[in-house]
Amino acid sequence: MTTLAPTASLSFKDWMGEELRRVEEALSAWVPADAPAGLGLAMRYGVLDGGKRLRPLLVQAAAQAVDGHTGAALRAACAVELIHAYSLVHDDMPCMDNDVLRRGKPTVHVQFGQAQAMLAGDAMQALAFELLTPEDSAELDPRLQARLVGLLARGAGHSGMAGGQAIDLASVGMSLNEEQLRRMHELKTGALLRASVDMGAACGKAAPVALAALSRYGHVIGLAFQVVDDILDVTQDTEVLGKTAGKDQEHSKPTYVSLMGLDGARRHAQQLHEQALQALAASALPGTQRLREIADLVVHRQH
Repeated sequence: MTTLAPTASLSFKDWMGEELRRVEEALSAWVPADAPAGLGLAMRYGVLDGGKRLRPLLVQAAAQAVDGHTGAALRAACAVELIHAYSLVHDDMPCMDNDVLRRGKPTVHVQFGQAQAMLAGDAMQALAFELLTPEDSAELDPRLQARLVGLLARGAGHSGMAGGQAIDLASVGMSLNEEQLRRMHELKTGALLRASVDMGAACGKAAPVALAALSRYGHVIGLAFQVVDDILDVTQDTEVLGKTAGKDQEHSKPTYVSLMGLDGARRHAQQLHEQALQALAASALPGTQRLREIADLVVHRQH
C-alpha cells in the first residue's frame, strides 16, 4: 500500500471534491448492481449519489494527518459510509422514524418496499465488513483488518450507534437532562463519527498521545454535529435539508434545542467547536489542517 500524497496545496473545497469523487467511484465499484432479485438496485439507491459523506471525509483527513495508506483509508472510508447508509435505510422505516424523504429523494422503503429496504440495509452492513477483510491480505495487513473491524463494530453496535438509537426510540415524549441527552447522542451519532477518525488514524502511525487527541476530536465533533442537526431541524425547511424538517418536534423527541433553547444550542455548538480545535492542537501533528476545516464545516453548515 502507498502512503497518502500531500494535499495541503489544495483548497479545502478542491480537496473535499477530490476525496468525495474517489469515495463515490469506489462505492460505485464495490456495491454490486447484480445482487439477486433487485437487491443490488436498492443497495445502490440507498448509498450512491447523495449525502454529505462526512464520515469518509473524516477517515481520509485523519489518515492524512498520520501519513496513512491509501488503500486502507479508502476501504475504511467506504465501509463507514455503508454502515451510515444502512442505518438511515432502517431508521426511515415505518417501525422506526417512518420518514418518506432522505437526501432529497423518496426513502428506500418507499421506493422498493419495506422488505427489500430491510434486506438492503442488512446487505450494506455486511458489505462494510467485507470491504475491510479482502481475500488478498496483501491489500490490507491482517492486523490492520482486525483493528478496523473492531473499531467499526463498536461504533455501530449496541455500545454505539444501535444503542443510541434504542435510547432515542425509548425517549420519545420524555424530558431528558443534558447528561442523558449527551449520552444518547454520544452513542447514536457520535460513536460512528468518532470511529471514522479512529479508523483513519489506524491506517498510519502516530504516538499514543496523538491518537488519543484525535479520538477526543472525533468525540467532540460527533456531539457538535448532532447539536447543529437539532438547530437545523427547526431553522431550515425540508427542501434545504433534503429530509423532512421539524420531525423531532412533531414526534416530541428530546433535542438540544428543546433542552437549551435555540441560542443556548448555538452557543454549545461553538463551545464544542473550540474543544475540537484544542484536541487537534494537543495532538501536535503537523497535518491536521483538513480536520480543522471539517470542524468548521460541521459547525457552520446549513444543511
